[in-house]
Amino acid sequence: MKYVLLGSISPSWIGKQAERLTKSNAKLEQLGIKQESVLYTQGQYDFVETIEAPGPESVLGFTIWYSRVGFGSIQTLPAFEDQEVRKIIKENK
Repeated sequence: MKYVLLGSISPSWIGKQAERLTKSNAKLEQLGIKQESVLYTQGQYDFVETIEAPGPESVLGFTIWYSRVGFGSIQTLPAFEDQEVRKIIKENK
């Protein structure tokens, strides 16, 4: 399943970007989550990331871990491809 992660980076980790990325990427791999893209943003969130995850439990585990180690916070949104939505709509007329 695909997810969009809306993340904030704790001010204490802004200057330690390389370390945060190394640790975060290792945790994603450990949980079987594939990172598809990351964009850094201005505004309410510091980054928007798209991932492919084996299930909601792995995503929940990552967001809890991210917060617990003090990196910041993440809001998760399940995401669906256009063709997937069209199929669901067609099947549920």
